[in-house]
Amino acid sequence: QVQLVESGGGLVQAGGSLRLSCAASRRTVYRTPIAWFRQAPGKEREFVSAISWSNETTYYADSVKGRFIISRDNVRNTVYLQMNSLKPEDTAVYFCAASSLRIGTRLGDYDYWGQGTQVTVSS
Repeated sequence: QVQLVESGGGLVQAGGSLRLSCAASRRTVYRTPIAWFRQAPGKEREFVSAISWSNETTYYADSVKGRFIISRDNVRNTVYLQMNSLKPEDTAVYFCAASSLRIGTRLGDYDYWGQGTQVTVSS
């Protein structure tokens, strides 16, 4: 069973930066694609970014492209989401997720989920 633990959330002013981390419990996760999703109050969970296990492929939602950077350290079994130029509309609970099959941008592409970390951007 794969367990994922997010950290790094918090309160930041608009224009600021945060780096989220997603730590996996098992070494085998290094072969799986990892994604970040987010869910704002009253809204559906939406895709943010994803990265292949080899670091060769990355996807970004249009809303974060150019501001967020996803990366991974397979030695530390950790995936990072560097979030720059944050906006109030980035406020949400951010979840990381692992796929047992292939990288994707849909909720259904991912089998394992963390509990989430809150990101709040004040204006």
